[in-house]
Amino acid sequence: MNKILLLNLLLCLLGCKSVSRPMDFVEENIDFARKQIGNEINIIEASGRFLNPVTLQEDGSVYYCGYADWRSGFFPGSVWYLYELTGDENLLPLADKYSRGMEEAKNLTWHHDVGFMIYCSFGNGYRLTGNPEYVEVIVQAAQSLSTRFREVPGIIQSWDVDRGWMSERGWECPVIIDNMMNLEPLFEATRLTGDSTYYQIAVVHADRALEEQFRPDGCCYHVIDYDLTTGAVRNRHTAQGYAHESVWSRGQAWAVYGYTVCYRETGEPKYIQQAIKTFKFMKNHPAMPADCIPYWDMEAPAIPDEFRDVSTAACMASALYEMSTMDIPFANRYKEYADRLMESMASDAYRAKVGENGNFLLMHSVGSIPHGAEVDKPLNYADYYFLEALKRKQYIEKGLN
Repeated sequence: MNKILLLNLLLCLLGCKSVSRPMDFVEENIDFARKQIGNEINIIEASGRFLNPVTLQEDGSVYYCGYADWRSGFFPGSVWYLYELTGDENLLPLADKYSRGMEEAKNLTWHHDVGFMIYCSFGNGYRLTGNPEYVEVIVQAAQSLSTRFREVPGIIQSWDVDRGWMSERGWECPVIIDNMMNLEPLFEATRLTGDSTYYQIAVVHADRALEEQFRPDGCCYHVIDYDLTTGAVRNRHTAQGYAHESVWSRGQAWAVYGYTVCYRETGEPKYIQQAIKTFKFMKNHPAMPADCIPYWDMEAPAIPDEFRDVSTAACMASALYEMSTMDIPFANRYKEYADRLMESMASDAYRAKVGENGNFLLMHSVGSIPHGAEVDKPLNYADYYFLEALKRKQYIEKGLN
């Protein structure tokens, strides 16, 4: 064979070997998730009890939560996503069972996270199966959440100020940016019932948060405390960040995700504009590491020796994939950044080995450093948003959007 032709053939083969097709990445991570979550399912089923894994405790054992924990919907939601990603019909009754195990959360009225709890579980279940039994659960959850709407300030109150550590803060009506993640079941409840009240509550809340929760550069405060009598802002604080004026990273991801959802549901340009502005703030932050996995707070004092927060990256990646499917300028750039996040999260630095890490998918998340809770641990919501991002990437690569 001609030496030049042989050389070109070898270069081609080497080049082809070095290029990973997008669907190879998706399928490899689906296979990993199937094994890892499958291990946890085996433990749960062997126990004969309702176990809902959240994180690892200091002794290395898995912490399992009850239905009232704000994180109770994420593991059932992860099983729904695994079912969707694999098409494995054996997962369908398990996803249903794990969701029904925390159904009572639909009646909770003492905090705002019923959206996380019910929509990640029953919301995905309804989307995938159309089971009419799930409708009542979603609508009841929306009703419970609506009881926390405060008309004068025009917001959904996050926490009751007489509970636990919150009673020490002096707040009157705290609203956290996390609330933006709990508006989706309100939009869904209006679709399911025809009652526009739920939709209106979501929009009024999103608009007030847009006015009060953000700084001019696009990043957001964690907590806004309102006066229930006048509706005025009393305080702009943090509960989980380094300082009131610092940049708590997961809060920025909640904002990007939440306002992307609001744009999808309403078509209001101001919502996607805020989502993009907050994302660009994070992307261009001078402290952003080369692998794009944020520090738990982008202004924590010991950077670069501060802990990273994979849960922020996972939520951000999922939001960016959805953003990339929208009719907005430079949409593909958001997919490109999401791909970078996914490549980092799926690397040995952040993705666990099969059978390790308590059978959670991802390592190195941060719950709340000020509370000394889940510091540099796996978290079920990091896994949930990683799987959601993987599903969205799969759909995009297959042209199913």
